[in-house]
Amino acid sequence: MPFDARQPARTGRHARTALAAMLLCLTTTGLYAAPPAGDVDFMNKAAQAGQMEIDASKLAESKAASGTVKRFASQMLQDHRAAAEDLKRLATAKEVQLPTTPSPDDQKKLEAMGALQGASFDKQYASEVGVKAHNDAVALFRKAASDARDNDVRAFAKKTLPTLEHHLESAKKMASEVSR
Repeated sequence: MPFDARQPARTGRHARTALAAMLLCLTTTGLYAAPPAGDVDFMNKAAQAGQMEIDASKLAESKAASGTVKRFASQMLQDHRAAAEDLKRLATAKEVQLPTTPSPDDQKKLEAMGALQGASFDKQYASEVGVKAHNDAVALFRKAASDARDNDVRAFAKKTLPTLEHHLESAKKMASEVSR
């Protein structure tokens, strides 16, 4: 198109439109960028730990002898499934692919627990899943709640932490009861 001095507004309008489009691209790509590596590591560990809780609590439904253990496991299934859904939504928004299975170490613990039944299962579940796993989860989420660089990841950790702390307290009571 040849230059036409009589229509300077058209050239200015095109330049403004191009600039606006370029700025829009720059700002939106920043919004959907993956979180820093440390935040992604937290998300992966949280997904694996949560899946371990879910899998172990499913085992408890059929293998536990104690009503206290069965009630605790039922609550764990409900709460950890909800947290897993929240984490999945966050991961989708951040374009992070989460693991869908427990860590290899936790998988071995689950296999060992699967061989137990009744009171021996109750003690193992209360100790490994109830107390130890929740101690680890509380530490993981506390660190992310204060150190995560992505605001949404930090908010997820802060939102989930009180539930995990409550689980830990309940787990200690359960462990005390089943160890008698």
